[in-house]
Amino acid sequence: MTIAIFLGSLLAAMALGIPIAFSLLLCGAALMWHLDMFDAQILAQNVINGADSFPLLAVPFFMLAGEVMNTGGLSKRIVNFAMALVGHIRGGLGYVTIIAACLLSALSGSAVADAAALTALLLPMMVKAGHDKARSGGLIAACGVIGPIIPPSIGFVIFGVAANVSISKLFLAGIFPGIVLAAGLWATWWWMTRREHLTPPPKRTRAEVWASFRSAGWALLLPVIILVGLRMGVFTPTEAAVVAAVYALFVASVIYKELSLKQLYEVFHTAAKTTAVIMFLVAAAMVSAWLITVAQLPNQVIALLQPLLDSPMLLMVAMMVLVMAVGTAMDMTPTILILTPVLMPLVKAAGIDPVYFGVLFIINNSIGLVTPPVGTVLNVVAGVGRMRMDDVTRGVFPFMVVQFIVLFLMVLFPQIVMWPARLLYG
Repeated sequence: MTIAIFLGSLLAAMALGIPIAFSLLLCGAALMWHLDMFDAQILAQNVINGADSFPLLAVPFFMLAGEVMNTGGLSKRIVNFAMALVGHIRGGLGYVTIIAACLLSALSGSAVADAAALTALLLPMMVKAGHDKARSGGLIAACGVIGPIIPPSIGFVIFGVAANVSISKLFLAGIFPGIVLAAGLWATWWWMTRREHLTPPPKRTRAEVWASFRSAGWALLLPVIILVGLRMGVFTPTEAAVVAAVYALFVASVIYKELSLKQLYEVFHTAAKTTAVIMFLVAAAMVSAWLITVAQLPNQVIALLQPLLDSPMLLMVAMMVLVMAVGTAMDMTPTILILTPVLMPLVKAAGIDPVYFGVLFIINNSIGLVTPPVGTVLNVVAGVGRMRMDDVTRGVFPFMVVQFIVLFLMVLFPQIVMWPARLLYG
């Protein structure tokens, strides 16, 4: 009965068009009424407690870093550097997109920000070079998925807070899976463009490559600083976000001199608006999370899935399929916040490594950003690239299939994730 009330109230509120944050609050109120413990003060207190978290401070600073990168010329220089490296190869602009996506991921951690930057910078160039526009938009959307996986990652921060898992370990464990996903996209793009008749741009000279590297050097130094700092214990993930934001502001305004005081207000304003949406969502979700625990909902779910607890791999497959299904209809952040308190007790009961589960969970949620009908990244690419949603969906489909194949290979072979992770965090 408790499960039915939880899902029924949540889905009914969302079906009525109520924003997800308010739907979560209504869901919490319904659970409180069911448990005969309705108290508006408890509701308000849990909302406040949900947002009152030191690790969550990383969210606004990573958002700010992403906005500064796009406005202050860091993203543009990274793309130019990738162009100088592989732009001359057949289908080279696709490889540029993949490399740039990996580098931008290591700077902002936001799929939406990365997709917007890559679409604005690379889609016109890919179309001009003779690539199919739908396929090019699909690749850019699929590359945006890498953003929440390669650290720093806002998704890992939110999951780490909700699941009480080390955010530093999640960051370090996400590096290799992100690279594997990029390799899958690289192979798919090669297969799809091998018969295209294209005229790639001329190969850059060593001097030009070196010049583009020097120009992008300040931007490329940021992920090195963050990853080394996290690995050596110099700063926490939250402090890393502050370092990223301050460093990006310094480079954009003092070194590159592309960020003026007039633009600074708009950058802060945009980052603040995006942060406000995420933080309110997190705060509302914490009400439901607390009530899920009080109502012993995880115990009921464990009882339902008891036969799978003896086989962690089958349980992982079942949970990944569930997340895939939810990801088609819900955005990344609410999916993390709703499913984490339900699934984590299952993970612990089955003896699955929480870091391993967290990495696969975030990868699955990231792919959900390009699965129709509710694909946030698809909407961004369609909007910025002035494309029909249907065309972007058609273009992203083969890349999305490959990403799901890579995901389930990681389920079948956990060492793909855990062996490099243990090397990094010891």
